[in-house]
Amino acid sequence: MKKKKNSENKAKTSIDLPEGVKASLDNNSILLIKGPKGESRREIRQRKMQITVTESSISLESREEKKEDKKITNSLAAHIRNMIKGSLQNHVYTLKICAGHFPINASISNKKLIVKNFLGEKVPRVLDLKDNADVKVEGELIHVSSASKEIAGQVSADIEQLTRRPGYDTRVFQDGIYIISKDGKELK
Repeated sequence: MKKKKNSENKAKTSIDLPEGVKASLDNNSILLIKGPKGESRREIRQRKMQITVTESSISLESREEKKEDKKITNSLAAHIRNMIKGSLQNHVYTLKICAGHFPINASISNKKLIVKNFLGEKVPRVLDLKDNADVKVEGELIHVSSASKEIAGQVSADIEQLTRRPGYDTRVFQDGIYIISKDGKELK
């Protein structure tokens, strides 16, 4: 005897949109959220998920009642909340320039981060910055902000990897650029 699926057990989540934030769904797969600080878009390809966008909320509903569907629903809801937060106030990452042996000079020119005199190197290290990311150098701090949490995090990780020295003991050779704050959370 087959069990009937009860629609009440489906995983459902509704996310309210604050004032000034608008959401739209293109081709049932690209979610676009616009706000006062910017816009972010995310491709959502979940065959088991139904997404409904209204003026004041975004609703997620699974087509089945499995535990896996509930996990997917909650993950998508967290991504959407991050998109809303980024459109209201940008995600900000802070990096610190640490120079124990040679003074490091970091500057931004033409959407490129240029790091000069890293460990006395004659050739500067250059990183092409992603679009939609705002990078500022203030003394020994570098601030990365974006409406998209993924873009802000990836640019920060790329900057940190730019000065990576594999094979060296980081307890002795502490020179480099390191993330000290991720979206308001201090790292130790």
